[in-house]
Amino acid sequence: MQNPRDLDAAIAAGIRASEQSGELQRAKGWGKPLALDDGYAATPAELRMSYKILKDAGCVPAEVEAMRELAALRAELAALEPDTPAWRAKQAQVQQKGLDLALQLERLRGGA
Repeated sequence: MQNPRDLDAAIAAGIRASEQSGELQRAKGWGKPLALDDGYAATPAELRMSYKILKDAGCVPAEVEAMRELAALRAELAALEPDTPAWRAKQAQVQQKGLDLALQLERLRGGA
């Protein structure tokens, strides 16, 4: 199969065979709308495949993990009494994590 049209024809034949055998109806997500809000389109093209592999393996990119950590720090900050030494220390952690995350995201966008 050196001709791309041969490959296209082979793929189409495989899909038709799967449709006729009922194999596609047993596929996960059959008959459900596609999830278009999973961030795929917003992900830079050069990272999509690696992020998809991570997602399928149940892992998350470092940026997502940093977002989760920042959310946890903010929740801890909200539980503290304002203007105490513990609150100020946690506030500094939140600011630093937020800055680190902003820099990570800027690098992903190609800004730095």
